[in-house]
Amino acid sequence: MQAFLEYLRNEAPPWALTGAAAAGILLLVLLAMRLLRAAATRATSHLTILGLIVRRTNPPVTTLAALTALGLVWQAAADELPLIGPLRHTTGVLWIGAMTWLLLRCVAVAGEAIVQLNPYANAADNLVARTRLTQARVLTRTLYVVILVLGVSIALMTFPSVRQVGTSLLASAGIAGLAIGLAAKPALGNLLAGLQLALTQPIRIDDVLVLEGEWGRVEEVTGTYVVVAIWDQRRLIVPLQYFIEKPFQNWTRQSSDILGTVMIWADYRLPVDPIRGEVTRLCEQDKDWDGRVGIVQVTDTSESQMQLRVLLSSSDSGRNFDLRCRVREGVISFIAREFPLYLPHLRAEIMKGEKPEGSPPPPPNADTPATSPTPNAA
Repeated sequence: MQAFLEYLRNEAPPWALTGAAAAGILLLVLLAMRLLRAAATRATSHLTILGLIVRRTNPPVTTLAALTALGLVWQAAADELPLIGPLRHTTGVLWIGAMTWLLLRCVAVAGEAIVQLNPYANAADNLVARTRLTQARVLTRTLYVVILVLGVSIALMTFPSVRQVGTSLLASAGIAGLAIGLAAKPALGNLLAGLQLALTQPIRIDDVLVLEGEWGRVEEVTGTYVVVAIWDQRRLIVPLQYFIEKPFQNWTRQSSDILGTVMIWADYRLPVDPIRGEVTRLCEQDKDWDGRVGIVQVTDTSESQMQLRVLLSSSDSGRNFDLRCRVREGVISFIAREFPLYLPHLRAEIMKGEKPEGSPPPPPNADTPATSPTPNAA
């Protein structure tokens, strides 16, 4: 063994000792990382957060450890070795890339962990879960952009030519910065709008919105736009800045409870109390009524009709829509069955003994004999 080391030191090519050291250390690092991964996989379940962290971060951690070991070998090597400078620089750039990869994986794992810890699909009261889910998705996408920009910037700064170009352009930085700012205004605006949405929470995943005259639910929140699933299976794509600059309706901002109305026109003579009793009966036998509000009021009148407003409450807008349709159908059937004469009618009034101005005189009555003037008595 001693003779082999003396041979490598004295007679072997310049790269032999450094290459052997690099290969040996790289093999040891990969073997150690494989053993650590196997131990961590046995200790954690695939269904836990720790298991998710182990599975998702193992490739970038292994790459980072291998590049760190190679970097230490290149730094310990003699400066006279050929190509040692470019090799050190390449390893450094790759190390920056591996660190960026690891940070991106950490952000992704954090986002997935929040999703697993806050299920919202089958929960009755999922306001907190939807809030955390929306914040996680917006912040993770924002951190993706920040980490990528920082990683690429640091990697480029390791090249001397890039630093020289930056120094030469420093004099025109004001004009270049203004041009870049104008060109990147939509992207930067959406990035800042995403941060504001994550912090202030005007919308969340699965919120019910009414915007641009459309009713739908928030299906996805990305780094630049929001996907709203319309009730008829269309998708409305809305930029993030829209929710900062324009008004819109959010029906689930504090809770999903909602009131709905049913408008019915009827004759003045229709008694309202039987209608109230029928509405109460319909609500009590309907599964979508939450028991809070179910009233009937006369809210408007016209020359010939009155308007009845039935106010109904439900736990969410979808249930309320179905409840209103069934109650409307039931009330109309009740009126048609019990008070058919009091459905809306058109009235026409005929005034006896009056004639419109300018109309011709009526013809003489055929049953009345014509009379001649009576002569004066002598």
